[in-house]
Amino acid sequence: MKLVRYGQAGDEKPGMIDSDGRLRDLSAHVMDIRGETLGTASLERLAAVDSSTLPLVDGSPRLGPCVGGVGKMICVGLNYSDHARESGMAIPTEPVLFMKATSAIVGPNDDVEIPPGAQKVDWEVELGVVIGSTARYVSRERALDHVAGYCIVNDVSERAYQLERGGQWDKGKGCDTFGPLGPWLVTRDEVPDPQALDMWLEVDGKRYQDGNTRTMIFDVATLVSYISQFMSLQPGDVISTGTPPGVGMGQKPSPVYLSAGQVMRLGIAGLGEQQQKTIPANFQETK
Repeated sequence: MKLVRYGQAGDEKPGMIDSDGRLRDLSAHVMDIRGETLGTASLERLAAVDSSTLPLVDGSPRLGPCVGGVGKMICVGLNYSDHARESGMAIPTEPVLFMKATSAIVGPNDDVEIPPGAQKVDWEVELGVVIGSTARYVSRERALDHVAGYCIVNDVSERAYQLERGGQWDKGKGCDTFGPLGPWLVTRDEVPDPQALDMWLEVDGKRYQDGNTRTMIFDVATLVSYISQFMSLQPGDVISTGTPPGVGMGQKPSPVYLSAGQVMRLGIAGLGEQQQKTIPANFQETK
């Protein structure tokens, strides 16, 4: 299944993409695509629904993040050896983990804001793993049993905030709009091998990233098991599993970074595409 959330930000409805690529409303069956909806029994009930009986959604509504109410967004750094090399960093011997603020999460085609004073905003196409059932101290062999499905993540990053401002990476990763998620959640049964997915990203029509999940240092099963040793993974949590080479920071002879008015387009085989325009952030102080 391809599960979606559509409508205005903060008021999204649950939906499903049918076999003809049309958006169908799921409101009669679930309140939202989040938390308890992502468990095995719930997904099996949804899979049994005849999509042709669901109401068609007219027009082309905004797509929201494909998962609502995300409790944690855990990211994995330097998980492709060639990306580690282009970043000038050592290939890790254990997964490098950091958190992305859930307030960064937006829809797959929402605008991405350039923060005030930011000079090094970068792109990263990544495979997102959505947890379906609580994972705590799980083995690698059982890890994928806890996965509801997969989606695309653009792990937008401000490299100066991340690498030049001291402390950990989080402040370069958690700016508002830096976590486009979707367009849909593809359930695990439709992705038999998450380590065989082509992935790509373009900026203003120029292809920068062109990779495949087979070159991950730590595969999805290893990541779910590893992370569960340090924190429980809850239904609706998202793991962003790292990016292949081709990020702006790694361009030669000099880095290339985003500015307002550009368009990012990215995709992963079988998981759809995203497209975002970069705009200046509205930095009026909130009272």
